[in-house]
Amino acid sequence: MKFLSTRGTCPLASIDEALAAGLAPDGGLYVPERFPESVFEGPAMTLDRTARALLAPYFDDSSLRDQLSDICKHAFSFPAPLRPMHGEGDWLLELFHGPTAAFKDYAARFLADALSRLRTKDAPPTTIIVATSGDTGAAVAAAFHRRAGFNVVILYPDGRVSPRQAHGLGCWRDNVRAFRVDGSFDDCQRLAKQALSDETLRRELSLSSANSISLGRLLPQTAYYAHAALQFHADHGTPLNFIVPTGNLGNACAAFVAKRMGLPIGEIRLATNANDVLPRFFADGDYAPQPTRATLANAMDVGAPSNFERLRHWYGDDGVLRRDFVAGSVDDDTIRDTIRAAPQRHGIVPCPHTATGLHLLERLRDAGDERPWAVVATAHPAKFESIVEPLVGHVVEPPPALAECLARPASAEPMPADYAALRERLLSR
Repeated sequence: MKFLSTRGTCPLASIDEALAAGLAPDGGLYVPERFPESVFEGPAMTLDRTARALLAPYFDDSSLRDQLSDICKHAFSFPAPLRPMHGEGDWLLELFHGPTAAFKDYAARFLADALSRLRTKDAPPTTIIVATSGDTGAAVAAAFHRRAGFNVVILYPDGRVSPRQAHGLGCWRDNVRAFRVDGSFDDCQRLAKQALSDETLRRELSLSSANSISLGRLLPQTAYYAHAALQFHADHGTPLNFIVPTGNLGNACAAFVAKRMGLPIGEIRLATNANDVLPRFFADGDYAPQPTRATLANAMDVGAPSNFERLRHWYGDDGVLRRDFVAGSVDDDTIRDTIRAAPQRHGIVPCPHTATGLHLLERLRDAGDERPWAVVATAHPAKFESIVEPLVGHVVEPPPALAECLARPASAEPMPADYAALRERLLSR
């Protein structure tokens, strides 16, 4: 199995090369040259074994092939339960049971373990650059914290993440540095891509990415979709449809890859916040990136979704792409209303991101859709207590791992949204 760039102007890469590089040399995103059909023993498999079976074809010629089982056991050591909600056919896929209480923990741990095993003893330290709109940075920091041979640089938009998210980005120290950037997430993402594409810089530093642009994030995230879909199909004999809250499109692309590999997945719908680049495109508009708007669902505050490049590459035709996806935008007032009503209507307390998916589910039910739908719960509501608690009228206790993070001191360095400033700080390390 080889991997190619979405821009098609650089040589094919092995999985090991693609994982180490993060971004393709031509600035494109790595994608597999084909989607293998996966055969599973059945839904009784554990999550880590589902991940191993799903990912094995991509690692056939990798130096990690014989270690893949151990990598998956580490990355998928906590559950991704599919739970029924109050409505008939309404399900919640809970992805917030990891160390930083967000779905990104699974793939961040997979990538960190894989890159550690790919290192040679005499290799120079690798700097992992990660732009985050709230949750990615903490997951990457936790996964790489105190790993020999790695430094982590986190870029996040100052004032545009929740207080607890900001704490989770700055509480690591040791080999992790957090920078609060005077700008938006798109500025952070632009800076990270500039660094990864800077050949002069790369001659001085070994650089890689842990954003969803990395193949090492995309592929592992297919596992929980496969596991939930197999479980549901075994119990109900029908495909499961998913509503995915999305900003940079990485998690949604993982659902798409799982479906293309033959898993019993029905329709995939995308829920965004007021940053409506994707809903406008899928409603027959142009793809027109726009300045990011700050919203309650801040981890989805993205005005130029990087992984859209992958979707366009896979489809090759915008008309065909539009036929396969529906995207809906949810504003802040509606997010508040959805959170407030969720305990009674759905039997859960959601985070603001999960609330966007719940609202799309409510619109489907109000329109008479009776198919089974799973809303993807991307983060624990305790990460957004200042938003959630006043709406539901009670304290939302943080899970133990998140509470441990919050108990540590945290700090982040200010930085302008300027590439020269980032370059200087990278070289100063």
